[in-house]
Amino acid sequence: MNKNGLSSFLLGLGVGVGLGILFAPKSGEETRGIIRDKAGEGADYLKQRGAQAQQTAAEWVDKGKEALNRQKSNLADAVEAGKQAYRDTVNRQPPVTDGPAS
Repeated sequence: MNKNGLSSFLLGLGVGVGLGILFAPKSGEETRGIIRDKAGEGADYLKQRGAQAQQTAAEWVDKGKEALNRQKSNLADAVEAGKQAYRDTVNRQPPVTDGPAS
């Protein structure tokens, strides 16, 4: 849920509670109980969405770490291949010739 969605939810919750209080055909005690219940539902919803957001963020971090480790491995392989190519070139014996050409 983005910031606009959360803001809209909270605004709607507040407006709904306010209108409920104004037009409530119930006693004050019953109305307060309903408000407590609705506020509890809102808090539970926010906790659930927060947990989901935390889980999603943790999954993104894990994927980022995996991608970083793959890149580090690829870079290490490329460096090792470069070192091996250098060693092969340096250690290569010059071609044997029969002497100066006449």
